[in-house]
Amino acid sequence: MDTANMLRLVVLAAILGSSALFMRIAAPVLGSPVLIEYRVAIAALFLALVAWTYRLRGAARPLALRRHWKHYLIIGVFNSALPFLLVAFAAHTLSASLLSVLNATAPMWGALVGAVWGGQKVTTQIGFGLVAGVGGVALLVGFDSMAQEPGAGLAVAATVAATLSYALATQYVNSVQEKEDAPTPFANAHGSMWGAALVVLPLAILFPAPQETTPGIAGAVLALAIVCTGVAYLIYFRLLDDVGATSTLTATFLSPVFGILCGALFLDEPVGWHTVAGSAIVLLGTALVTGFRPHIKRAPATAAD
Repeated sequence: MDTANMLRLVVLAAILGSSALFMRIAAPVLGSPVLIEYRVAIAALFLALVAWTYRLRGAARPLALRRHWKHYLIIGVFNSALPFLLVAFAAHTLSASLLSVLNATAPMWGALVGAVWGGQKVTTQIGFGLVAGVGGVALLVGFDSMAQEPGAGLAVAATVAATLSYALATQYVNSVQEKEDAPTPFANAHGSMWGAALVVLPLAILFPAPQETTPGIAGAVLALAIVCTGVAYLIYFRLLDDVGATSTLTATFLSPVFGILCGALFLDEPVGWHTVAGSAIVLLGTALVTGFRPHIKRAPATAAD
């Protein structure tokens, strides 16, 4: 992996980790439906601007909405609308650090869904990984002071359900991408954002924001929509093209570090021994389940070597 892609990887991990901070700040003020409608709609507009720029350079393919609208809607629901709403609901109760660690279990559930849906074999290593992951979550939840608040159990369940939704969406996209006329990764990101915005809009109308938006909340929303959603998609798909899925997965392992740091620095969230130990166990379980191995692409040898 060259220096540019290593920097992209670290930036992506920081973006993913910081998203829990912005959710924690904005969700109690705007409510889950309004916050997520802002997030996906602004991200959709941002990606539309990017697509328009690429089209001017002749480097973008159209969305082909007539042919793929159902596909974009399915991805929009399971990869954005539903999990974003669930995490926003959980952000009313859970700390940003706990949210970021729970979100990092997505690859673990992805491997489990692959075993059930795709027929992949469940090995002893995967079994140990699942047990370790559940144990790490139990350690985090059992000793986190905010996890003892009323409704915290439901919030934890909602976050886990969100990661399961991500896993289902990934398995679906992988199955569709094998077809010859499958949309490009960027088209999936762009089209699914519009699908998510369409789905969440009625909920945002039915459940308006309980409090007025302040400049600080507006800034958190813009950061969440443009940086943590729009820019994150662009970096993610660039890394997939350059270094492959295995190396890109490293961002998932790094993101809780940034999530915990953000929570401690900006929200004064305590970082106890259980935070460090539980996070390490969760990430170890995820590594076992996914079979993750760090991979560094070596430069080709030259005559001077």
